[in-house]
Amino acid sequence: MIEKILGWLAGIIITVISSGGYLGIVLLMAIESACIPLPSEIIMPFAGYLVSTGRFSLVLAATAGAIGCNLGSIVAYEIGKRGGRPLALKWGKYVLVGPGEIDAADRFFDRYGSIAVLIGRLLPVIRSFIAFPAGVARMRLVPFHIYTFLGSWPWCFGLAWIGMKLGKAWDSDPRLKAAFHSADVVIAALLVAAVAFYLWHRLRGVRKSPDAPPRP
Repeated sequence: MIEKILGWLAGIIITVISSGGYLGIVLLMAIESACIPLPSEIIMPFAGYLVSTGRFSLVLAATAGAIGCNLGSIVAYEIGKRGGRPLALKWGKYVLVGPGEIDAADRFFDRYGSIAVLIGRLLPVIRSFIAFPAGVARMRLVPFHIYTFLGSWPWCFGLAWIGMKLGKAWDSDPRLKAAFHSADVVIAALLVAAVAFYLWHRLRGVRKSPDAPPRP
């Protein structure tokens, strides 16, 4: 059962990365950074798994992920620049982006200024939405892309490294497979609960005042 669930969750990602190579990583990470709910926490570990098979270089996989983050961030940046918070709230609900996520990114940018783009890229949740307030503030594009790349690269590298290590252990240590098999039902239940909580959290955030007036 656990193998079927993992296969279902990872099937599209592995297909895109396997067929597209580094460009597949760029594409998927661009989608994630455009605020479409496709978590980097799934994308980059599977890229790391392919590093363990010799298909990819760890450094190049991380670099491809960071480039994808830069490309996808352009979408969120331009939405913030051209339409501000009202436009982000109007269209965000269609990709399960609610006021809560946008508020968090706004507060973070207000507190740290332009350097928030660098710091925020190293933080879960914030990293996916930090480009919105950067666009609203009309942050200069060159620093924006430099900070986005420098903040995204270690994030992508760390996740890919974890995937690489797990891939090597999976292939070399039968105890790991045995542990997964013995905990089949428990792990499956946790995965289903995690997916359900993720969707509930995102939908709950979207339903909270989607048409609220802009912050002063």
